[in-house]
Amino acid sequence: MTDSTSKIIKQILAIPKGRVSSYRDIALKAGIPNGARQTVRVLHTMSEKFNLPWHRIIRSNGSIALTGEGMAMQITLLQSEGVKVSADGKIDLKKFGW
Repeated sequence: MTDSTSKIIKQILAIPKGRVSSYRDIALKAGIPNGARQTVRVLHTMSEKFNLPWHRIIRSNGSIALTGEGMAMQITLLQSEGVKVSADGKIDLKKFGW
């Protein structure tokens, strides 16, 4: 595992329940400018192995990136933590952002 991957994992694990962060902001906090796609890769390949709270990561505009069943599951998980999700899948980052 690379140092960058470890830093991204650490940042994802640090997001508290009831809060969300963006792919971009996770990368920035990990010290990886322009690393949003790397955050996506880490989530895609390592969420299960490291028990990452993947559902707390959204787009920087507050929307959920997933569609279909994945989106429904993410909304359910976020709502179970008290995060309000609009009918069109958006989250108020001023209120729920980390």
